[in-house]
Amino acid sequence: MRLTKQTDYAIVLLAHFMRERGRAGRLRARELARLTRLPEPMVRKILKELAREGILDSRRGNRGGYTPARSPAEISVAAIVEALEGPIAMTACSPRAVGRCPYERGCSVVGPLQHLNSVVQQTLEDLSLAELLAHSRP
Repeated sequence: MRLTKQTDYAIVLLAHFMRERGRAGRLRARELARLTRLPEPMVRKILKELAREGILDSRRGNRGGYTPARSPAEISVAAIVEALEGPIAMTACSPRAVGRCPYERGCSVVGPLQHLNSVVQQTLEDLSLAELLAHSRP
């Protein structure tokens, strides 16, 4: 499994939000792009997706911008990945995709592959943004 560049950037942006929490108030996409040195169109797209999924709050207008909707401890890495990439699945035999594979009925490894998907899903759900950032450089 490899996360997309978009998900990598989302974690960078969220890390910046969390480090600035309480100091900066609302941050705008243009400012975040400048501070993180990420492409502004990509930053705008990511911020919209994170807001749509309830990870960020957004406000329009002169005093507009984005703020975290929850604390870092309440945001799972799974929520970030799913906001940008959709359901987490290591293989096509995801427990969420039961009945979609034409070979599932006779497959001898469907159980182990579904278990693998479940373990990865649970691991990412159990890992919070706070825990992830605890190991990051300032």
